[in-house]
Amino acid sequence: MVFINLLLPSILFLASGSLVLSTCNGHQELCSRQYSNVTFVGAHNSPFVGCLPQQNQEWSVTRQLNNGIRFLQGQTHRAPITGSLNFCHTSCLLENAGKVTHFLRKVKTWLDVNPNEVVTLLITNGDSVPITDFDSAFNRSGITHYAYIPPISPLAINAWPTLQELINAGTRLIVFLDSGANATEVPYILDEFEYYFETPYDQTDCTFSQCRIDRPSNASPSGRMYLVNHTLNINLLNTGILVPDRDAAATTNSLATIEAQATLCSSLYGRTPNVMLLDFVDKGDIIGAQNVLNAL
Repeated sequence: MVFINLLLPSILFLASGSLVLSTCNGHQELCSRQYSNVTFVGAHNSPFVGCLPQQNQEWSVTRQLNNGIRFLQGQTHRAPITGSLNFCHTSCLLENAGKVTHFLRKVKTWLDVNPNEVVTLLITNGDSVPITDFDSAFNRSGITHYAYIPPISPLAINAWPTLQELINAGTRLIVFLDSGANATEVPYILDEFEYYFETPYDQTDCTFSQCRIDRPSNASPSGRMYLVNHTLNINLLNTGILVPDRDAAATTNSLATIEAQATLCSSLYGRTPNVMLLDFVDKGDIIGAQNVLNAL
């Protein structure tokens, strides 16, 4: 067999001599699509794994990635004793998943061995931590070289590269921060709300019968990608404290339920959601739903 160095990583040479297109995020059809024209199912509060009421996932981040999740979201806070930047749910006293750097190292390790995959991180800045602290965490993890830097900021919705272009350039990590981003200081951490609008979170309606814009307030949908918070909560013992509805997750994450809300949103905004954010991504048919929403 003759080994050939190919200029385009999208082409693989087989021993039989035939040529076959490789995939981008698991599908050949996605390679030519702009990032802003792809729908991702996302893991809401990806770092918070376990069986306790405040925890949103049952799979580790590596297992989430191994099972097709390419959009990871998590909230950060200052750890009260060490002062480190940690993934914490509401408060580090309630749920502390450890340092942001440690989480990022796991994502980097996964990216290292999966060269045809584009992954997005959406980080919330619960304590208004300076952007330079996030930059330090990324640099310590060794993941920064994967991060995409737009040629201008903000980048227009129709100016995003394709998945194949991101893969070819080696910039397969897209990073958004909900508060405190500064493109001049740290150009690879993008301001979420310059690029996205979101629907309401803390939903308790199992029919998901709305798709209104919640954040940024009074935002126009024009020119923005959008994220649908398709997560269901219950009122814990009528205390007013909302926790993820683990028991209903298989229904919440079913193809029918996800597709129904996505269809409602599409009717309002004229395009498919860019992200369907979900709890308990091990439940339901979320990858099937992602394929349907991407017309695969």
